[in-house]
Amino acid sequence: MPLQPTSPPGGGRAAADAHDVIEVRGARENNLADISLDVPKRRLTVFTGVSGSGKSSLVFGTIAAESRRLINETYTAFVQGFMPSVGRPDVDALRNLSAAIVVDQERMGANSRSTVGTATDAHAMLRIVFSRLGEPHAGTSSAFSFNNAEGMCPRCEGLGRASRIDLDELVDRDLSLDEGAITVPNFGVGSWYWKVIAESGLVDPAVKLRDYTERQWDDLLNKPATKVKSSGINTTYEGLLVKVKRLYLDRDTESLQPHIRAFVDRAVTFSACEACGGARLNPAALASRIGGLNIADCAAMQISDLAGFVRGIGEPSVAPLLATLQGTLDSLVEIGLGYLSLDRESTTLSGGEAQRVKMVRHLGSSLTDVTYVFDEPTAGLHPHDIARMNDLLLRLRDKGNTVLVVEHKPETIAIADHVVDLGPGAGTGGGHLCFTGDLAGLRASDTLTGRHLDHRARLREKVRRPSGHLTIKGADLHNLKDVDAEIPLSVLTVVTGVAGSGKSSLIHGSLPGRDGVVVVDQSPIRGSRRSNPATYTGLLDAIRTAFAKANGVKPALFSANSQGACPVCKGLGLVYTDLAMMAGVASVCEQCQGRRYTDEVLTYTLRGKDISQVLAMHVDQAREFFTGGQPRTVLDRLADVGLGYLGLGQPLTTLSGGERQRLKLAVRMAEKAAVYILDEPATGLHLADVDQLLALLDRLVDDGNTVIVIEHHQAVMAHADWIIDLGPGAGADGGQIVFTGTPADLVAGADTLTARHLRDYVGG
Repeated sequence: MPLQPTSPPGGGRAAADAHDVIEVRGARENNLADISLDVPKRRLTVFTGVSGSGKSSLVFGTIAAESRRLINETYTAFVQGFMPSVGRPDVDALRNLSAAIVVDQERMGANSRSTVGTATDAHAMLRIVFSRLGEPHAGTSSAFSFNNAEGMCPRCEGLGRASRIDLDELVDRDLSLDEGAITVPNFGVGSWYWKVIAESGLVDPAVKLRDYTERQWDDLLNKPATKVKSSGINTTYEGLLVKVKRLYLDRDTESLQPHIRAFVDRAVTFSACEACGGARLNPAALASRIGGLNIADCAAMQISDLAGFVRGIGEPSVAPLLATLQGTLDSLVEIGLGYLSLDRESTTLSGGEAQRVKMVRHLGSSLTDVTYVFDEPTAGLHPHDIARMNDLLLRLRDKGNTVLVVEHKPETIAIADHVVDLGPGAGTGGGHLCFTGDLAGLRASDTLTGRHLDHRARLREKVRRPSGHLTIKGADLHNLKDVDAEIPLSVLTVVTGVAGSGKSSLIHGSLPGRDGVVVVDQSPIRGSRRSNPATYTGLLDAIRTAFAKANGVKPALFSANSQGACPVCKGLGLVYTDLAMMAGVASVCEQCQGRRYTDEVLTYTLRGKDISQVLAMHVDQAREFFTGGQPRTVLDRLADVGLGYLGLGQPLTTLSGGERQRLKLAVRMAEKAAVYILDEPATGLHLADVDQLLALLDRLVDDGNTVIVIEHHQAVMAHADWIIDLGPGAGADGGQIVFTGTPADLVAGADTLTARHLRDYVGG
């Protein structure tokens, strides 16, 4: 007999049912101004407010962070000893938390062995299907894994590609070692690496490389690790190719210093492995087929096509597995990722694509009463796709989960059960609770978000006339179908279309590299954890010079990468703990309390502020502190692109894609360019900030530039002089220009997906 729930004595509500809100009391993390609120559980709550208003500090830095910290505390003291010490968020009380799962836009995987298929487990299910049904039989599911020795191609070890090193980029054969024949970074004459080779006794450092014997040449390049004596010290000798491969080629290129990355880009070319043709698997795995296709063929198919193939297998012996695989593939299609393939490397996905791939894993989960936290899930989505994303958020909620979404798009704010609006401004001007309640209440409130919720950019009354055209002929990258395009010069052109329709392939595949073309995208800014807006823009050099002049000391003292650095954290302000297979964790340095500098350096001041206090300023604060000269010029440009709330010393690794793009734009605006290419610059912008972006785009065009924007935001489309719309669908269903003309013409007479949504937008 099934157990029946017991009622409390005397009837009424059970105590267990009373925990229906997350109670936040006295939150002060980052710029939060001691705020308190209740967030309803098992509901969809959207957090709104301008960039820098405190949304992420509340949702990610307080609620999600404390949930994860409390879960860590459930482990034994022994296990916790191997985990980093994570501080409690600055909050008086948090009650009724449930386990939090953060679904963010961070890149997935750090190497080419992670694919869409491995990240969603779809490839694992496909491997089992092939191990059961494939003919000829090839073995267990591991025999179809390119990450397992049993299945991987022995030549490329499952990577699917081979690297070829151009020796002439490593050595100058006309020189001897003494004359600097090795041109690899960090191998200069006199360096330790150079000494190990030159003093090994295997080669003569005075002989020109072209005069080496065959044995000497092989020892120089290919000799495996061997014990030798150098400068009286026992050490290990490796051939130059062996050492370069270990030091530079076997590592994630994004982790390399810029000059070493540039060397790798010059010296190494990648091509498909000759043995497997890029399929990553050994011959036995590739010989096994279902319906004429091997597993690599299936992984290379567009997911929407693969879903149809799997649906047609219909084998009763694996029916449950096929149903689960079918559900995963259908979810990927439903979420707007049907144009991807399972073999697509995770590192090549955009932030929005990565977040949607992660989301698919949770849709099929049996967990309930979980708190899901999303960071702008509509990033990179066409208005047509946002409706599908909204449906998925509602599905997660309807399974009994608490869904917290940081978002700016009115379409997603509209489906919220509850809205929390922070502000009123950014940085020190934000952190206050402006509104909490339902959508109708937000619309009626006198908040910045409420006032702009129904704001619409209008079509231009008069469009600019082009001064000429950039011609693209026969573009066929990825899904493009031999596309010809004429992009007008001296105007604002918006290239749009659903995700996967071919926008980026058309623009990024055809225009970069042409004279005067500047690409300003959302890709990670190449640099280390030490990089911040002050270093990236060159502002720090001017600040250090000002401090040195005011105090009569050397500028190097004010560099956190040099003499003035805290000896414990080496000037990072944080101590990073590598957790191997898990994401690394950063904790504030206990020695300098995150200030990055030694106590001596902090005794020197400029107009009453030490160097750490200046770097802790936001751009808008710094503009008041630096009233003229080069610092003010740089700071004004940062404010112009909407980054007035950004901290000067904030690590670049913490910036969103939209923030990175606007930071790059601030730097590139100082150059004389002819054509600017921007990739979704409205990402991460509050409705009130979009007008500022449109004014910035106008200013760039009015200064004589051509601006090409890849964008989904209807306000940017409406504001354009010219629109190029790709589609009609995504992947194989896209790759064609379905409309080109003015926004007014698009609204008046076209029947594309973009036309329908823009028509609703300007008509609303």
